[in-house]
Amino acid sequence: MTDGHHPVPELADVSPESWREANRRLLAKTLSEFAFEELITPLELEGRGEGEDEDEGGGAGAGRYRVDLDSGVSYAFSATRGALGSWRVAGDSVTRGAAGLLGNEIETPAWDVQRFLVDCAGTIGTDAPTLGMYLTEVSATLAVDAARVEHGGRTAAELRELDHAELECAMTGHPTLVANKGRIGFSASDVRAYAPEAGRPVALKWIAVHRGLGEFRCVPGLSERAVVGHELDAGTVAAFRARVEAAGGDPDAYVWMPVHPWQWDHAVQVLFAGEVAQRRIVPLGDSADVYLPQQSVRTMTNVSDRGRYDVKLPLKIVNTLIWRGIPPHCTQGAPLTTQWLTGLLGRDGLLRDELRTVFLGEVASVTVRHPYLDRVPDMPYQHLETLGCIWRESVSSRKDEGERVRTFASLLYVDEQGTSFAAELARASGLPAEEWLSRLFETVLHPVLHVMYTYGITFNPHGQNTLVGYDADDVPRRLFLKDFVDDVSVSHTPVPERGPEPDGHDHVLPRKNPVVIRQHVVDQLLLGHFRYLAPLAAQQMGVDEERFWRLVREAVVSYQRRFPERKDRYAEYDMLAAEFPRYPFNTDRLVVTRYVDRALRHALRPNGTVPNPLS
Repeated sequence: MTDGHHPVPELADVSPESWREANRRLLAKTLSEFAFEELITPLELEGRGEGEDEDEGGGAGAGRYRVDLDSGVSYAFSATRGALGSWRVAGDSVTRGAAGLLGNEIETPAWDVQRFLVDCAGTIGTDAPTLGMYLTEVSATLAVDAARVEHGGRTAAELRELDHAELECAMTGHPTLVANKGRIGFSASDVRAYAPEAGRPVALKWIAVHRGLGEFRCVPGLSERAVVGHELDAGTVAAFRARVEAAGGDPDAYVWMPVHPWQWDHAVQVLFAGEVAQRRIVPLGDSADVYLPQQSVRTMTNVSDRGRYDVKLPLKIVNTLIWRGIPPHCTQGAPLTTQWLTGLLGRDGLLRDELRTVFLGEVASVTVRHPYLDRVPDMPYQHLETLGCIWRESVSSRKDEGERVRTFASLLYVDEQGTSFAAELARASGLPAEEWLSRLFETVLHPVLHVMYTYGITFNPHGQNTLVGYDADDVPRRLFLKDFVDDVSVSHTPVPERGPEPDGHDHVLPRKNPVVIRQHVVDQLLLGHFRYLAPLAAQQMGVDEERFWRLVREAVVSYQRRFPERKDRYAEYDMLAAEFPRYPFNTDRLVVTRYVDRALRHALRPNGTVPNPLS
């Protein structure tokens, strides 16, 4: 297989030692996240256990815990507790206990995460079909992790010199989800060709879709011709027009769009074979430009011409809980949502002039519905989201000269020498660690809080949607936000500041209770990011966890002090409440959603609460 330009390399050799080390790390993560979600119930043992003096999770204050499973097996480990109900298990402290041939219990060092999942299946309440698919995802994740262990990965110092697109390729996946690189549908060679960690440039396929099948939309100020001219040079446009004409068609009777080469081969040529045969879809050829995949795998960054758009393309694979297609309502609504949000927020003086927040607009799209499957009620969504695209403004086109832009997720990266990227940036900045963290918290929180409190709007500010712009000294300066139509929600309570909303007969954006609006910020920033950054700051930056959370609280309170007239909104979207709902991502996959085909993506349901360290 090739990506259009380069042959895919053979499978890299991974040693038994690297495989065990990748397992050891993932087992510690699994125990930590399962305990956090209360899938398992660790019982504290008397006395102190091995591994408690290590930075990995068994440092000062570590306790020894045991989990007894319905299978008759038990696991013991050393762990520390953190804010928000978190657990941090020391990887080399885990042991497995089971009855031996003579009936006596034998306790041995444990490193095999797949064996643990089999052992605990009855306890957590998952079934055999679910476990079979989940182990597939876990094994795929381990294969990538073991290759990184084997070959070392980038050092934190090296990451400082990378452009944001290349930095994406160095990341290691979702911090909460155990099976964070499952990619069901990709073969091993597909992973080596198209996964971000492969770092391989990919040429996109271009196709022409007849206007009876495809629909183009864009923001005011753009046109279909302008988007094509922005993305393709004049020679390529002329060659593509000639190919449509050679197929017997009028080039202007078609919408042109890129397609991921994997999707063209595995989904479009299969599901749309009739449209290809009838020349309603005409293949045009490969792009001259090449792209690197972002961590989402389906969004591609142009690395031949950095000013050209990022392209979000559907992939018929399962990764991090859902099928990675693009719903037609998202392609249709993306330019409209961008126009509304950028128009509304672009008039906000604080965001525009002081915070200088950048909203990376989804400026154009193509929607293609399947001519038959789309007509069937309750058709599983995986079959309805196979063809379409969204063009988004690139980071390079919006950043200042000399500005370095990095995903928020990158701060959680820890290299094979144990150095975190956050600690490396703080060191390079020359600022005291507390001051650097305070700048980071204000940079990220103030724009997000301002939009929520002022307009009742929330983004889904997880580590990939949220990017931080740094100055030449690596001091955090401003926020970049992306993924509007798929991840922006508005409160169902009336907010005069929002003005007319982008709705016709149907809602373009989901309406949610203010508590749920707030939860987007809590889940993605506090639970999904700061929960993991806090121990890194304690271990490597000299800022203990209590002080860390005080600095986060101060970033929230400093915004609220500045605008006391909004105190009713602060109560409505209460970031200082005593507790927050807990949304269990791993539980959802293993126990709730499983791998059942659904007509719609479903919303997660909370299972309990966690104490708020900002309270």
